[in-house]
Amino acid sequence: MLGLLAALSALCFSAQGRAESLAWTVGDARLEPLTFDDLPGWRLDDHRLAFETFIKTCRAIIEDVDALKTARPASDDLRAVCRAALDAEGAPDPRSFFERWFRPYEVVPPGERGFLTGYFEPEFQGALTASAEFPVPLLARPLDLVTVPRGESWPGLEGLQAARRTERGVGPYPDRAAIEDGALGSLAQPVLYLRDAVDAFIVHVQGSARIRLPDRRTVRVAYAGKNGHPFTAIGRVIVERGHVPLAEMNLERLTAWLRENPAEAREIMRLNRSYVFFRLVEELGPNDGPIGAAGVPLTPERSLAVDRHLWSYGLPFWLEGELPAEGRGVVPLARLMIAQDTGSAILGPARGDYFFGSGHKAGTRAGRLRHRVRFVVLWPKGGLPSASPGP
Repeated sequence: MLGLLAALSALCFSAQGRAESLAWTVGDARLEPLTFDDLPGWRLDDHRLAFETFIKTCRAIIEDVDALKTARPASDDLRAVCRAALDAEGAPDPRSFFERWFRPYEVVPPGERGFLTGYFEPEFQGALTASAEFPVPLLARPLDLVTVPRGESWPGLEGLQAARRTERGVGPYPDRAAIEDGALGSLAQPVLYLRDAVDAFIVHVQGSARIRLPDRRTVRVAYAGKNGHPFTAIGRVIVERGHVPLAEMNLERLTAWLRENPAEAREIMRLNRSYVFFRLVEELGPNDGPIGAAGVPLTPERSLAVDRHLWSYGLPFWLEGELPAEGRGVVPLARLMIAQDTGSAILGPARGDYFFGSGHKAGTRAGRLRHRVRFVVLWPKGGLPSASPGP
């Protein structure tokens, strides 16, 4: 039993009623065993694209590539599946591969359905040097920033995920307002400059961006660390203050309101004390997605951000529900996704963030996605009992 529990990593084994009546759980959600025939649309999905996305994370897992944000370690069973996937790369039937190596389990939270939001890689105009047109910097990771390892809590830093190294040890890192007011001094080295604080704030929230330079070149910036303070969703603050109805809140309304109300916008943006640092990305091609938290390029509409404290990068998830269409309305969602990313607001076993891709159209769809969906995790067969859990 102890060996089984260790292999399960994030999964825990709980008894309800009689000792022989068992249920598999993760966090506050129960896992209900399914078959692939229980997944409507499973046979119609593009499993090859899902497999290619899975392979990217498998290489990182097998080669022990450092993640940008650590997650639950991949279990031995997931590593075994990854080795098989690398051996089978280019296999003619990727659907059969997933069916052979994984077993589907529905993730059922207390509310009975999961919750899915969207994100994207924004594109903005910017410059490598400051000017009147481009005055707002994105900052590089400062040398005195120390990330608190996942699961640890350092004295005096309770609830914080980073620290500032000082001659006397470590202390809390400055928050967004303090950094914007110059608290880092010479440690605040700009990576590049954007047109205004709203553009910069959106890049902070998304964690990466494509920047179009005045000479028509495009450069990429990626997450390099953060100050460790908790994230606050300012869209919720704007709704709670009565400025925008909840049903109308999306990226366009958010950015428009921030620009139309600069004084209050500055105060509200500073309520999000979290501050992100960046680096210029040179290793990506123009058609690659941004680097996700797992350390690999994301794939539009196949990469999923999950709660890294509960799930391992590389786990496949089947999602069912609806997605915003490119125009108005919605389209059906029945798709195999791969956990390759995470986010400060992505908390809970049936909570995900769907990566739409890059640019304005992707951003519009991402901003409209706030839907209840069915979450199904594909868990390596070696890590779960051969029989379905239950009496």
